[in-house]
Amino acid sequence: MDPRGQGPSDPLPPSRAAGPRTRQKKTSLLQNLNALLDRALAACPQPARHAAHALAQLVTLGRHTLTGLLTAQNRQHHDWTADYRFYSHGRAHAHTLFTTARQQVEAALPADAPLVVGVDDSLLPKTGRRIPGTAWRRDPLGPPFQVQFTWAQRVLQFSAARPLGPEGAVRLVPIDFVHAPTPAKPRPGADAPTQAAYVEAAKQANLVALAQRRLADLRAHVPAERKIHVVGDGRYSNRTLLRHRPPGTVYIGRIRKDSALFHLPPAQPATGRKRIYGAPALTPEQLRQAEDQPWQTVNAYACGKIHEFKVKVLADVRSRLCGANPVQVVVIAPLGYRPCRGSKRLYRQPAYLLCTDPTLPVAQVVQEYLWRWDVEVNFREEKTLLGVGQAQVRVPASVDAVPALAVGAYALLQLAALETYGETGQPDTVPLPQWRQRHPPTRATTGRLINQLRYELWAAALRPESFAGFTSPRSPDTKPEKRLPHLASATFYATN
Repeated sequence: MDPRGQGPSDPLPPSRAAGPRTRQKKTSLLQNLNALLDRALAACPQPARHAAHALAQLVTLGRHTLTGLLTAQNRQHHDWTADYRFYSHGRAHAHTLFTTARQQVEAALPADAPLVVGVDDSLLPKTGRRIPGTAWRRDPLGPPFQVQFTWAQRVLQFSAARPLGPEGAVRLVPIDFVHAPTPAKPRPGADAPTQAAYVEAAKQANLVALAQRRLADLRAHVPAERKIHVVGDGRYSNRTLLRHRPPGTVYIGRIRKDSALFHLPPAQPATGRKRIYGAPALTPEQLRQAEDQPWQTVNAYACGKIHEFKVKVLADVRSRLCGANPVQVVVIAPLGYRPCRGSKRLYRQPAYLLCTDPTLPVAQVVQEYLWRWDVEVNFREEKTLLGVGQAQVRVPASVDAVPALAVGAYALLQLAALETYGETGQPDTVPLPQWRQRHPPTRATTGRLINQLRYELWAAALRPESFAGFTSPRSPDTKPEKRLPHLASATFYATN
């Protein structure tokens, strides 16, 4: 497979204006992806190998192991030493892909708009006991009545919000992905220096501490005049991140319903230590139940349309999470829903949000928090469609670099799709299956983008006559024909 191969592109109709007509061509998804890879890998050693592995991570069929990547490149009969050493010797530079992705997202934002970044962590399940960074970790997919554990690696990801039109839709694009291992606990009876070194290493390996360091690094690379809004779940709403966030950074995240809040002190004493907290304020749950606090209605985009949310706001209060910095607390009322038409109306749990900027509009706080869910979509697509975590590598450098390069390729694929089809367009070379035409997706899904890449790479070799058989009805036949697997359909409609 040639990573610099050009896919087929349909010429645009000639202009009807007066003057000489020039034949223009519409750039394909593969061409825009190659352009982003060229920009990201311009200063990297071995740019061709970087591009080949990034493209193979996207289009490989089956398990995404290193041998699977080599097979997708038609190199299964060549020496594989250089490809394994590409990762194990630290020659893979995935951070350049994330830098290009972040710059592309910033270029699409207005000059005064903040860079909204969602932060979250996930687990990559493993089976080998000698893989660096693996440990027994709590399984988030376990039932609520029983704590379960799984052997896995832990990763941390930052995703930046790229706007998709004026209504409020966005697509979160990964701009950072790091392995977050924990140190091995020393054996019983270890000496005091070993125990002290373990305690210090555990503090440095803390997930929130790692997020704080990665956020400080992000702040150093983003222009100072552009604010960064970080959106996280309850894990990251603690002192480690909130009290040590870089300047020009606003945090929005969930907090406990019984979190202690305080009013500002009315006056400072003449002598002694200055007061930070005044009289206790309502807790988030008490604010929700208070009848003298009116509900407000704000509009925010979620699930393909604008929704109305009922909220209560408690502004200019202080929390022990942030110290002397004032914050605002937003309570979102439970949303009602019906499992099916005509069934009983059920309600979800309320949400309690903390924002470190008390002047930020409430509608913006709610909207940016709703965008955070797209990080979960990123993780699902990375693990199910791109097979992140399936590579069977044992060297620590390879354990870090292989999934990071796959996530970097995933980020550039999303941006290349926006360059090719616009903010609301979708690939139409491979039509939707019959069962999806009634409710088509509202945006270009990652699965369709991957199949579009496969079509542009392999359609000339497979030579599919057409896809008319998928859309046009066939006349009934008294004797049905024998159904055989179809190579083009199995390739261009694959789901992994």
